[in-house]
Amino acid sequence: MPREKGRKVVASNKKARHDYAILDTYEAGMALTGTEVKSLRAGRASLVDAFAQERDGELYLHGMHIPEYTQGTWTNHEPRRTRKLLLKRLEIDRLIGKTRESGLTMVPLQVYFSDGWAKVEIGLAKGKKAYDKRQDLAKRDADREIQRAVGRRGKGMTE
Repeated sequence: MPREKGRKVVASNKKARHDYAILDTYEAGMALTGTEVKSLRAGRASLVDAFAQERDGELYLHGMHIPEYTQGTWTNHEPRRTRKLLLKRLEIDRLIGKTRESGLTMVPLQVYFSDGWAKVEIGLAKGKKAYDKRQDLAKRDADREIQRAVGRRGKGMTE
């Protein structure tokens, strides 16, 4: 059976981009069991309240919810278990160093299949303050108004 090509997004963490300023992103594999992969292929996962953390020189993903596989038997997985992230040693050391020195955090942004392999996009993030969030919302609304005005003007519907 040929391996599937391309990128199929399973879950994305929209709230992370709202709550954090993403400075850098990394693509990591995940150590999963068979029923977890089947549940992901069915498009079932949630990244709400998920985060990555260092333990014993390795990175682990905490709080990611992959519901039990419906056709699974007694071999089914625990939905919120801690999953090991698979990265190169250089990337792990870089991420650990940045989180320790500058108070950054690692947040999962997306879970997807890339050429048949389950991957997670990890963002190196800095928490936003409430006023930063308000500024981002105001900027987005202003940009939307500008685009509407440009669109109206282009159609000859000036006010």
